[in-house]
Amino acid sequence: MADKADMAHAGEAPRHILVIGMGAGDPDHLTLAAVKAMRRADVFFVLGKGKEKESLTRLRRDILDEHLTGPYRVVEAGDPWRDRTQDDAARYTSAVHDWRHRRADICERLIIEELAPGQCGAFLVWGDPALYDSTLAILDDIRGRGTVEFGHEVIPGISSVSALAARHRVTLNQVGRPIHITPGRRLAQGFPEDDGDIVVMLDGHETFTHLTGRGLWIHWGAYIGTPDEILVSGPLDEVADEISRLRAEARERHGWIMDTYLLRQGPRDEKAAAGEETAAGEETAGRPADGADGSVGGPLG
Repeated sequence: MADKADMAHAGEAPRHILVIGMGAGDPDHLTLAAVKAMRRADVFFVLGKGKEKESLTRLRRDILDEHLTGPYRVVEAGDPWRDRTQDDAARYTSAVHDWRHRRADICERLIIEELAPGQCGAFLVWGDPALYDSTLAILDDIRGRGTVEFGHEVIPGISSVSALAARHRVTLNQVGRPIHITPGRRLAQGFPEDDGDIVVMLDGHETFTHLTGRGLWIHWGAYIGTPDEILVSGPLDEVADEISRLRAEARERHGWIMDTYLLRQGPRDEKAAAGEETAAGEETAGRPADGADGSVGGPLG
């Protein structure tokens, strides 16, 4: 293991870190660029999220086994606890920064102790590293400390937002209109009163249930790209209760849930052009939507 006092010796070959987007859950979402990047890595770092999400760690290992032939190591560490009880905006932001700082402490130790000078390490990130993932901010934190030197690069991945639109066979944008991407927490503070469509992520409080009566249409998906995928599409007033029921059942069954949804004013002119979509209230659980390729699959963690 490397000693902190030795890590900045003059003439040492630099360490290098790859941040690889691995898609929303379907193993076939892995891009050729991601596969090529994975084959450059000597060590893969994984922050495990406990027993209830061990399937995500297992899927990472399955992907590595499928695509890598040369020697590599996987180094795991526990993801630090995060306070998710704060509703006040300032306290919430403070809790996130504290959690990221403790994550950075762990990743800093892994890079120093497990990645020798001249080696290449990698973090496999669900979705796309540039969208609601903490890995890049954590690496910036570590670099700012000056305790270990490394270069890093980012390989983009298919996000849950792109996968959601594909599974529902809709476009994210409508002609000449903007798209808002927001966490549910911000949406709860106020609905954007303009002509844009809204993609909502990280909505643990089901903010959509408070937006009925506005003539909205929702395209919702959970565990997108995995065998446990659930999809619902329809007028929000008609399907909100159904989505809430499915979320509760899925959380009880799996111990966690990750979902994303698109809100837009209905009726939608593009519906006829896109072909018949999932009927209002219809769900698909554990199987692909009609017309999908039938592949099976399920952020730093």
